Amino acid sequence: MIIHVVQRGEALWQLARRYGVPFERLIAANELSDPNRLATGQAVVIPVPYRYHTVRAGETLWQIAHSYGVTVEAIVQANRIANPALIYPGTALLIPARIHTVRAGETLGQIAAAYQVSVQQIIEFNPIADPNMIVPGQRLVIPPAKPIIDVNAFTIDQGEKGAEQVREVGRHLTYAAPFAYTMRADGGLNPINDVAIIQAASAARIVPMMTITNFTYEDPGSRLAQTILADVALQTRLLDNIIQVMRAKGYRALNVDFENVYPSDRERYNAFLRRAAARLHAEGYLLSTSLAPKVSAEQKGLLYEAHDYPAHGRIADFVVLMTYEWGYRFGPPQAISPVNQIRRVLDYAVTAIPREKIMMGFQIYAHDWVLPHVQGQEAETFSPQEAVERAIRYGASIQYDPVAASPFYRYTDEQGRRHEVWFEDARSALAKFELVKEYRLRGISYWVLGYPYPENWVLLEDNFRVRKRG
Repeated sequence: MIIHVVQRGEALWQLARRYGVPFERLIAANELSDPNRLATGQAVVIPVPYRYHTVRAGETLWQIAHSYGVTVEAIVQANRIANPALIYPGTALLIPARIHTVRAGETLGQIAAAYQVSVQQIIEFNPIADPNMIVPGQRLVIPPAKPIIDVNAFTIDQGEKGAEQVREVGRHLTYAAPFAYTMRADGGLNPINDVAIIQAASAARIVPMMTITNFTYEDPGSRLAQTILADVALQTRLLDNIIQVMRAKGYRALNVDFENVYPSDRERYNAFLRRAAARLHAEGYLLSTSLAPKVSAEQKGLLYEAHDYPAHGRIADFVVLMTYEWGYRFGPPQAISPVNQIRRVLDYAVTAIPREKIMMGFQIYAHDWVLPHVQGQEAETFSPQEAVERAIRYGASIQYDPVAASPFYRYTDEQGRRHEVWFEDARSALAKFELVKEYRLRGISYWVLGYPYPENWVLLEDNFRVRKRG
């Protein structure tokens, strides 16, 4: 699968002809509401059985070939490489499709299992009318090899609305986490309407993950956290209530999202997590924590100081790095989750937490700021899909910041006001997926479902196999 950036005047039918992909398949892969209208600069996913790999520093051709399940010779031939021992960082290499010649007695299911892909993926790239009718000698295009990862997604919508969001992308998820039970100062929990979400998760072999937090939109939660963390009896009552809910509703994992914890409560927070881990593990449950995006152990600030990366790495089964909101909706316009900033967080995180425990956060929404920005003025939040449609509606050309690996554009509305929009597209999703591969992380955690972003899910499936623990 590759990404095409639309040039001025290009039409979708031209892309279909250029890449030899059915017009309807392009529409479906990108979920285009009007295939006759594209924005200049729009990133379109092209579903083809080959892809490009950008060489990283220190990589060898053998390592690249091994990661995609192809031979060195196939890459050398496809790219006309004169000296296989000499490749340069930044070079874009075409990774050719794998070819399998059907042997007597083989079934499509056996072939798919051997290459660790799905039958449906093989069908998509081959003219197969009947999956039960393949013949010896038939040559089949096999999609590229993919690493296996865990994928979590939070949802803030409760009841049937949240359940439908989980069903829509369920095949891509390992965990689903309704957000959130807020704790009370007496160790109790404020309930949420999560039964339908848990049922939808279980039906799709997704692990339902309960989330508890100390903050609300009105209260940062610092004093509440201090009250709980200062009293072991309150912690015991809180953990009793958590486990009671998990047993009753069928949760199998817990995410602890304590934010704005006073720095003086850092060790007490660690002690609470140790108690939580002991109680949860005795029940067969997993423990995860959400962590502010730190770039060093000494980083100052209420968001960061009480989040002890090494301690969480030892205690929790996995952690969620909240690597987003640099472009905060109340702050000035900028990329929401810039890759250069995420990389700084990961550079520190992998020195303090085992890589196999790290879930990289990925926000899937857009922000639209009115210009000039006034401090404290809130940006509008909507989906990446709406961001593209808005660019088309106002005739804006989408630009791309290569440092942040993030698309953006400006437009003027009907009242004559200027706007700046930062969002996510196929390019920014792929850039984040490459970080997961490069740092060999456990996986990805999405914040938050409910914002349509079709390119993300099709590229996620193209780049990874999602582990199912349900």
